[in-house]
Amino acid sequence: MAVSKKAPAPRVLWKGAISFGLVHIPVALYSATTDHGIDFDWLDKRTMDPVGYKRINKKTGKEIARENIVKGIEYEDGEYVVLSDKEIADAYPKTTQTIEIESFVPANGIPFVYLERPYYVAPINRGAKVYALLRETLQRSQRIGVARVVIQTKQHLAALVPVGPGLVLNLLRWGADIRPWTELPLPSEDAKKAGLREHEIKMAEQLVEDMSAEWDPDEYKDEFKDEILRLVDRKVAAGQTETVAQIEPEEGQSVESRGAKIIDLTELLQRSLRKGGGGKAAAASEDSDDEEEAPAATRAKPRPKAKPGAHGKTAAKSSSSGGAARKRTAAKAATARRRAA
Repeated sequence: MAVSKKAPAPRVLWKGAISFGLVHIPVALYSATTDHGIDFDWLDKRTMDPVGYKRINKKTGKEIARENIVKGIEYEDGEYVVLSDKEIADAYPKTTQTIEIESFVPANGIPFVYLERPYYVAPINRGAKVYALLRETLQRSQRIGVARVVIQTKQHLAALVPVGPGLVLNLLRWGADIRPWTELPLPSEDAKKAGLREHEIKMAEQLVEDMSAEWDPDEYKDEFKDEILRLVDRKVAAGQTETVAQIEPEEGQSVESRGAKIIDLTELLQRSLRKGGGGKAAAASEDSDDEEEAPAATRAKPRPKAKPGAHGKTAAKSSSSGGAARKRTAAKAATARRRAA
């Protein structure tokens, strides 16, 4: 197996502030997950050139230049409304750089089906004390914050959850995106109506008790990934490698921030309570000129949602220009393994 590389330092994905009442906590978002899946590259088996993508007109089969592509939404079968880039841009929500908490709900009040993507939240610009206050308050009250946040150009519903020493911002699915149970052929919630007998329930409970354990993520491995990496190791050792032209990825840009001035926390809390907790947040730090950086999963500009298969264009695979071939050594395979490890 390939030797694991030292994990890179966490990268800031977004900077802004948590806001509730008149309290303002400057924070940064960091990705809470990483993808360890196998990354298979597409290659032309005749030449070992990388395979890319082209925009193809479904009707003619011909490639379409980017400038000739417009965005449309199908409102009836075969009937579209075409929207310009400016019209779409004007509809984007206003970027506020704020995680605006709208309410606090019981910690177990949000079903798992609503959870979508987690981000770590850490304080910046001397916001540690106010951050710790919010974390401690949520833990003691067994509540989580329900908030709205705009990342890049997309507005999200999110839950702010205290987890150990920190806070996690878990993006939520909108209620309209969750299908109702009524669409599924489920048995009755009444045990007797579902045909269950008491002795069957007791045996099932005993089985669950016998198999119960504390959650340990290290106990569970991606067996497919491990087997693929072992196969790669064997092929590298046998010299079964191919020559493939390399394409260097573009490096991301760093984000700079300015300092913040924190005002008296006790005064903020008192003023918030006098306003009933619903007043508009007063800035406890100076406005930041930080430009937010979208997480990898939302970096591309979002498009209006359309029906599946409704677009008139699609991406089709085709061979990109190969260029001069360079020898692919065992280091290439090791790189692929590290990328998946």
